[in-house]
Amino acid sequence: MQTLTRYCLKFVQTCLPNALLLAMALSVVVFLMGMLFEGQSAATMLNGWGDGFSNLYRFAMQMSLILLTGFVIAKTPVVARMIDRLASLPTSPGQAAGLVAVVSMVTFYINWGFGMIVGAFLAREMARRVPGLHFPLAVAAAYSGEIIRGTTASIPLLMASPGNFMEDVVGVVPITETLYAWWNVGLSLLLLLLLYTIFSRVKPETDQIVQYKGEPLENTVEKVDTRGMPWAEKLEHYRLPNLILALLPIGYLIINFRELGFTLSLDLVILIFLAVGLLLQPSPASLGAAVKEGILACRGIIIQFPLYAGIAGMVKVSGLADSMAGWFVEIANVHTFPIVTFISAGIVNIFIPSGGGQWAIQGPIMLEAAQRLGADIPQTIMAFTWGDAWTNQMQPFWALPLLGVAGLSARDIMGYCVMWTLVCGATIMSVFVLLSLL
Repeated sequence: MQTLTRYCLKFVQTCLPNALLLAMALSVVVFLMGMLFEGQSAATMLNGWGDGFSNLYRFAMQMSLILLTGFVIAKTPVVARMIDRLASLPTSPGQAAGLVAVVSMVTFYINWGFGMIVGAFLAREMARRVPGLHFPLAVAAAYSGEIIRGTTASIPLLMASPGNFMEDVVGVVPITETLYAWWNVGLSLLLLLLLYTIFSRVKPETDQIVQYKGEPLENTVEKVDTRGMPWAEKLEHYRLPNLILALLPIGYLIINFRELGFTLSLDLVILIFLAVGLLLQPSPASLGAAVKEGILACRGIIIQFPLYAGIAGMVKVSGLADSMAGWFVEIANVHTFPIVTFISAGIVNIFIPSGGGQWAIQGPIMLEAAQRLGADIPQTIMAFTWGDAWTNQMQPFWALPLLGVAGLSARDIMGYCVMWTLVCGATIMSVFVLLSLL
């Protein structure tokens, strides 16, 4: 494992450009692939890029708000105290990195936005406190928990929804057969155990260790002397305005859940985070300070999400997604199809790093092929879901929020993430091989 890690680190540090340059390079590669392999004209590819560029504006704002509201929560005294207590538990770098990985995966399971922020702050605090803990390793451990597909996994939740766009082909597939199937729960627990084992045992060379030197999370609120302030300025340091504003999202959420049941979407998650942040932040002034700090962490999302939307537009208009899926379908049989689906989803995810968007393009092809082959539909859905998660581990797109909080570049953590990608990919494929033999 140490040897594999060293090779991955050396390769990534030598060959991987930063996340923005990678998005630029992928744009050029997809543009050329559409013309060379699909016979599309330059004008067609340009139109695909331009038409797709704006498709993730709303999604980019949602991701930015999830990051901002998660940041606001993480910068509250309550969460800071929780992180402080967790950071006081480990007595060695291995224990610290392993605990970051476990906490990250558990919080990612609850919600990826919350997991992203808590994992990043816990990695910072662990690396600040625990002597000998390599900060990039701790951040990589925090991001690697993103592999888990939990309560807000979009693809299985979509397929469990009446009226989904594939209902006429495969019907409604309940989450008890996908997310909460016994084998999928077992796979999730196995990945949790592996994640802890690997990151608790990776030991960078002593001369390579980077200790985090930033400021600690504050778990107390500095009292502001408001004497002599105008009343309007005094209000900035009272909790009451936050509590009053919190009534709006809380009221809406109560009405929504009462009428529609407890269903989650990105918009509802943002409102939940906003309400919690308003309740936990001690004043509008502290809220504004947390937002100001969190905005810096959003800069990667703001510029790179539209670039990936343009890439997805070119992939769709050129037919590359159909061709990629078709290549794999041709070599599959009823037993190997889930593995083929996993691999194909992972490859296409590099070019379309959005599970919902990728499923809309590639999902119908894979499900229709599964029906023709007689393959297991729930396993196909989860194989695609895990494949989408698999190459996220070495795709900087989803790491941008966490990297923004940590203040690192993708190159700093991707060596460890590539190592984890190889291990978790082999594990997931092994489980699907065993399922095919049952």
